Amino acid sequence: MNQTVRVLAGLIAGLVIGILLAWRTPETALQTATIVEPFGKLWLNALQMTVVPLVFSLVVVGINQASDAAHSGRIAKQAIMTFVLLLTAAAAMTAVLAPLALSLLQPSHAVAVALQAHGEASPAASGGWAAALTAIVPSNALAAAVANAMLPLVTFALFFGFALTRIEATGRTQVVGFFKAVSDAMIVIVHWVLLAAPVGIFALVLALTARAGLDVLQALGIYILLECALYALATILLIATALTFGHRKLGEFMTALVPVQAVAASTQSSLATLPAMLDSAQNRLAIPARISGLVLPMAVSLFRITSPIQYIATACFIAWALGAALTPAQLATGVALSVLVSMGSVGLPGQAIFLATNLPVTSALGLPIAPLPVLMAVDAIPDVLATVGNVTGDMTATAVVAARNPAQE
Repeated sequence: MNQTVRVLAGLIAGLVIGILLAWRTPETALQTATIVEPFGKLWLNALQMTVVPLVFSLVVVGINQASDAAHSGRIAKQAIMTFVLLLTAAAAMTAVLAPLALSLLQPSHAVAVALQAHGEASPAASGGWAAALTAIVPSNALAAAVANAMLPLVTFALFFGFALTRIEATGRTQVVGFFKAVSDAMIVIVHWVLLAAPVGIFALVLALTARAGLDVLQALGIYILLECALYALATILLIATALTFGHRKLGEFMTALVPVQAVAASTQSSLATLPAMLDSAQNRLAIPARISGLVLPMAVSLFRITSPIQYIATACFIAWALGAALTPAQLATGVALSVLVSMGSVGLPGQAIFLATNLPVTSALGLPIAPLPVLMAVDAIPDVLATVGNVTGDMTATAVVAARNPAQE
């Protein structure tokens, strides 16, 4: 039984038992929730303890990887700039559309109460633009880490990572190697903790559904539909971008893209789709190997267009389910942080990447992180569309870079 199946088994068992208890014996359901919830929180704490060192290490290593790639030449710099612009556009689109779409629906009061009992909100900037602005730069980086204040911590990691690119190569290599080892070690711990994911998710879901009943299923359905709709919209907009800025004809681009999307949907892996992308770019779009052979591997290593969509949509969903409204300052913070986190975390595997990357964004917006493992369990459903969107983004970025270098063709 693979990890996804085990996690889904824990989710379904928690849903079924929790809903049955809430339906038949509400008092027993509340007592059961009180008993099992500490086990779920214990598992969640084990995950959360890796977040600060993992996020800091990912940002530092990601900056230096991007810097190394940029030194490969003008095409590499153009590729990185294209990645950043597309990621920012995807995050901004989600920050606008997700709250708008969710505002058309009425959140369940029972789910909001259950979530409020389920976990506490994280530290976040409040008080409008002034407070949000001053919270960006930490007066004490260690204090920010202790408080799990993700935005100032990431700001310090940015300064530290860029500073490393300006020191002599030997020292830089040693420090980056150290943080790469730290991030790898944190991922090992996350994998260990994920071995207990079925039990942890079972406890969290049982406690949630015992308090909220069938409304939990409705909320999860809304989350899945929200992500699928945003991924599909992003894929369509990426195709339009390739036609507009990549100077491609619709039939030509779709002939090259459809086989790539088919491989992506079947494998759910951008890396496994790389050979198909290279073949389509070179043989169907006539993009020279010196461009596609550089941009596409970089895209697989640094660029996952649906990641910021997922981070922002997840945070907006949690806020909606709680009956809370995210301010423009919080959403802007989420957009900036989601781009940084996504570029530093592309190589992380499976469910580890969902938790390791959604935790800092959700925490930075002052939202409780307890719902994340539950959402992780159902994320396998929209993940097919996410992979299709990612490879569409990779092909689009390659077409855009190729259009900016006509002399190379």
